[in-house]
Amino acid sequence: MKYFRLACGCLFCLAIFAMTACKPKPRYQMVGEPSPEQPPATSSPTSLAQLPTPSPLPGQPSEGQALGLATLASSVRPAIILVTVFDASGKLLRTGTGFFVADDGKFVTNWRTAEGGAYAVAKMGDGAICNVTGILASSTTLDLAVLKADVKGVPFLALNKTGKTDVGTRVAVIGSALAGSEGTPVEGTIYAKLKQADRRGDRLGIVAPIPASAIGSPVVDGSGWVIGIVIARNEKGEGLDLVQPSSVVQSFLAQIAPEAAAHWLAMVEARPSPRATPKPPGVAAREQPARQPRLVYKPRPNYPFEAHFHDNAAHTGRFHLSFDANGNVKEVHTVQSTGNDLLDRASTSALHQWRSEPGREWSTTVPI
Repeated sequence: MKYFRLACGCLFCLAIFAMTACKPKPRYQMVGEPSPEQPPATSSPTSLAQLPTPSPLPGQPSEGQALGLATLASSVRPAIILVTVFDASGKLLRTGTGFFVADDGKFVTNWRTAEGGAYAVAKMGDGAICNVTGILASSTTLDLAVLKADVKGVPFLALNKTGKTDVGTRVAVIGSALAGSEGTPVEGTIYAKLKQADRRGDRLGIVAPIPASAIGSPVVDGSGWVIGIVIARNEKGEGLDLVQPSSVVQSFLAQIAPEAAAHWLAMVEARPSPRATPKPPGVAAREQPARQPRLVYKPRPNYPFEAHFHDNAAHTGRFHLSFDANGNVKEVHTVQSTGNDLLDRASTSALHQWRSEPGREWSTTVPI
């Protein structure tokens, strides 16, 4: 009987244990799996790479954010030029940077680049060279000059007309691709706004490691809008680089009349007034032949490499050049071909770049 009771008790315990073991167990939550209290997801999870990156507010770039200098440079540089200025004797004065602000060849640089010039040439990023017909407007106070290049349909930069730029805004100074390492784009920050004596707007003080050739370069924001032009460089590592804001540049451009003619101040000042020579009584004055203007810029043709191996014969030719009153070549006609089409084209291209003293229209024939 004793063993019977013990057996019954064991069976009763086993029955209770079996009932407890058959109840449903709670399961553990896996990473990415919704918890039991959460409703099932209605769409597949989005990866971090697919989420949009929030854009910083204008003038408030995030810390460490770059402007994308390579992208800015590729879009801005086609409108940036190197300006080489000569005096009336043909002596090289200086080379500076400028940028087109209209497709008709109008460009902006600083006054010190154009000062004392009698003629100039502009070289674009693709290597093309064009004559500069003269100055349309200039200001020593603002250190600005607007000049006109003898070219049409050029790429140009748009000015930020409002000129609203906050201190702390990151900007880029873009130089010419032809300036080598000195034309490398650099990033800077607007550090201060400085009052100008003539109340034409605040100059911008920026902190950026810009080279000497950057004078006259455009300063752009992250969207490629021109917010100013560099007019002074911090050479000793103390102080700020100075930028004339785009609002001042825009106001300066608006003062140029549509019919304004470009001219060189140095040539106007140097041109003497004609003085009559007294003649003896009864002697008829003989008309003196007009002096032929002097050629002041005569670049040699850049003959293509393959032309040197076309044949072993020597080639010569003669070309007739017609100059306008500003000293620019209007037309080039082939009087005698060199007999080599490559040489003819290279010669014609170079002769279109020749310049003479301004004053009157004239023509001449030159051998090549």
